[in-house]
Amino acid sequence: MKLMNKQRIVTLLTDFGLSDVYVGVMKGVIAQINPSLKVIDLTHEIPPQNLAAGRFCLMNAVPYFPKETVHIAVVDPGVGSNRQAVAIEFAGGFLVGPNNGLFSGIISQNPVISAVELTNSQYWRTASPSTTFHGRDIFAAVGAHLASGVSLEELGTVINPESLVKLAIAECREKEGIVEGCIQYIDRFGNLITNIPGNLVIGKTWNVEIAEVSIPGKKIYSDSPIGSLIALVGSHGWVEIAVNNGNAQSKLQLNYGDGVKILLN
Repeated sequence: MKLMNKQRIVTLLTDFGLSDVYVGVMKGVIAQINPSLKVIDLTHEIPPQNLAAGRFCLMNAVPYFPKETVHIAVVDPGVGSNRQAVAIEFAGGFLVGPNNGLFSGIISQNPVISAVELTNSQYWRTASPSTTFHGRDIFAAVGAHLASGVSLEELGTVINPESLVKLAIAECREKEGIVEGCIQYIDRFGNLITNIPGNLVIGKTWNVEIAEVSIPGKKIYSDSPIGSLIALVGSHGWVEIAVNNGNAQSKLQLNYGDGVKILLN
C-alpha cells in the first residue's frame, strides 16, 4: 500500500492496562504502517469494560489536540460480535473504534461530518482478524492509515451518523432553582464528577444534595476542612463532589449513574 504524505497525530485510549503487551502490540502495528507517526497515550487505565468512563475521558481529552488528530479508542465488551467497527470524522479530527457508545460524549458536542463502517479489509492488519483483539487487527491499522492520509471513504461503507450508538446517561435538567443530573465519571482520587456544567453554578451560592447529605459548593478543595465533603467545579468544567485529602466515592458509596441534585440560592 502506498504511504500517503499526511502525518497526523494518533492518540490511544483503552482499558487494556499496562501489565500485558496489548498496548505495545497496537503501537507496533501502527509503526509497521507508518513509523513516523506520533502516538500519544491518553490512558490505558479505563476500568475494564467501563464505557461510561471511556466516554468521559475521551470527551474531555479531545479538545486539547490539534485538528485532524486521529483518536483510536478501544473499550470493547462486544468485540467479535455484530457491533460495528467505525471511523468518524468531526470538526476536531477523527475517531476510530467500536460503535458502542464510547464516542457519544464527543459527538454530543461536535456534529459528525461523516461516518463509515470499517468494511474494507485492505486497511486492516489482516483480513481474518482475531475475534478478541480488534484493537490490534482493525483499529490500530485503520487509525494508522487514516493518520497517513487515507480518506475516510476508502475505509468502508458510509453510515448514517444517527446510527452511532449513544450511551444512556441521564440528561442534566434545570428548573426553578434546582439542577438535576447524575454521576458520569469517578476519577482515581474518588472524586464524583457529575454531568452538570459548572457554568450553571459559577457566581452563585449552591449546595449539592446527594445520599441524604447536603454538600456546600466552594471554589477549591482547601475551602473545606481535611476529610470533609466539598462540591466544586473541576478543571474539566463539570461540577464534582470531593473530599479534601480523601475519597468521596468511598465516603458516600455512590457509583456511575447515581442521581445528583443542586440547589441554587
